[in-house]
Amino acid sequence: MDTEGARTGRLSLLLDQFDQAREMAEVRLTGLSDEEYLWEPVAGCWSIRRRGEAVTPRAYGPGEWVLDKGAPDIPASEYAEIARQAAGGMTVTKIAEDWSVSVERVEQVLAHTGAPEPDSTPVTTIAWRLGHLHSNFAGQWEWTFGQRRQEPKLLVDFTPSASLALKRFWTLIDRWRDSVAAVTEEQLDTVGFSQYPYGSDADDPYIAVLAGDNLEFIHHMAEIALLRDLRRARFGSPG
Repeated sequence: MDTEGARTGRLSLLLDQFDQAREMAEVRLTGLSDEEYLWEPVAGCWSIRRRGEAVTPRAYGPGEWVLDKGAPDIPASEYAEIARQAAGGMTVTKIAEDWSVSVERVEQVLAHTGAPEPDSTPVTTIAWRLGHLHSNFAGQWEWTFGQRRQEPKLLVDFTPSASLALKRFWTLIDRWRDSVAAVTEEQLDTVGFSQYPYGSDADDPYIAVLAGDNLEFIHHMAEIALLRDLRRARFGSPG
């Protein structure tokens, strides 16, 4: 293996990981049709819908199309994240605010023992996963490199067009990636360098936030790729 010229700095490693994941994702999303983008593999999926047709109580977005979001709760798949936040010093009150649940609910999760409860996290469409990523990274940019005042839920104009959604998404990702590439070593270690209001960013050094952003991108893109494979297996070629 040729390692000449390999970059080993903390930021370089995270950028290289992200760049490789992005390259793979772009290949896997090539030719995404509107039908694939909005395909609901099971009943009760979360997706994007016209505002008047939203079926979830907290669907959001600034325009005609909104992104499904359900009643606030903490799914069993996130119990480990709650424990990590508490172990990292976040107060129960702050965790409750971040998840929009009661303090009592957080205390129940932290006291949880035995087998996990059934996870109520819904199946989601490609449109939902892409919209969720777009909303997350738009908010991350605004509350790290922007004016730190715009509501993240109002930053993305969701669309039923797969090609338009991807065009807007990659444009945003390019801006986010360029800004991250200019972060200094001191900023990487700065707690609260990102003030993104949904999550623990304000309590974490930025290097930890970036690592989490990479994981968010990778796991949602993997899920999108799987949804494409499942649809192709069921219906044949995209379209």
